[in-house]
Amino acid sequence: MTNQEPAVLNKMMPEFQKSSVRIKNPTRVEETLCGLIKGGAAKLQIITDFDMTLSRFSYKGKRCPTSHNIIDNCKLVTDECRKKLLQLKEQYYAIEVNPGLTVEEKYPHMVEWYSKSHSLIVEQGIPKAKIKEIVEESDVMLKEGYEDFFDKLKQYNIPVFIFSAGIGDVLEEVLRQAGVYHPNIKVVSNFMDFDENGILKGFKGELIHVFNKHDGALKNTDYFIQLKDNSNIILLGDSEGDLKMADGVANVEHILKIGYLNDKVDELLEKYMDSYDIVLVKEESLEVANSILQKIL
Repeated sequence: MTNQEPAVLNKMMPEFQKSSVRIKNPTRVEETLCGLIKGGAAKLQIITDFDMTLSRFSYKGKRCPTSHNIIDNCKLVTDECRKKLLQLKEQYYAIEVNPGLTVEEKYPHMVEWYSKSHSLIVEQGIPKAKIKEIVEESDVMLKEGYEDFFDKLKQYNIPVFIFSAGIGDVLEEVLRQAGVYHPNIKVVSNFMDFDENGILKGFKGELIHVFNKHDGALKNTDYFIQLKDNSNIILLGDSEGDLKMADGVANVEHILKIGYLNDKVDELLEKYMDSYDIVLVKEESLEVANSILQKIL
């Protein structure tokens, strides 16, 4: 919390007293929460990132894989390819989280990174039939409290828009295996394209990377038009690019932006606090989102 008097907010949401929770403007958060609570289930929709937002960044000190890493680390990928993918990650991830660069400066590097790694993955000729097994054998984990989160949203039929720069086939399988891929969920991501023999031959549609979610959001305007009465939004993300995920929504009444800050905390905290309403520092649970849903629903 900041110097503003957060007593009302703390009373309203005791979960906000955790040391991982940072709020720059408690008054604004309180007003937004009141708007969300007043609107109830009928007006609500969720717009969320997947990797490192719904999934864990780390567990017991060890990094957890993103949906791309799940493929990178699987046994169907050759050692040579894995080495190249790791080199790309080391080179470009440093650019992605570099606090000294603007989103515009990072943008072309992300296109390069995703395009190169997708080409390498395609060369491996991964069979569609193996995706289930690849996910089963991976170390991926969803954040603590994910069952409550997804089950409550399903129970009240709240639309969930998962907008990911990851690999759609993989993240859908993660949700499926966790038993939470419910009918109220729509996934927009980089989906694999398989040939008639079920072998990976490319990726469908235009590339979604971490900093072009604005364009992707606008391309999904039809989805948001169907939800025109769902004018209250809880947005969950872990990067600056995720702030643009709701840009396709025409009539936003109240939007609460919750940002997970997983890495480079000292350098990025101020930037995150300026752009997200609630920042969760090295937080591996969905407790805050769940407690807010509890109040709304």
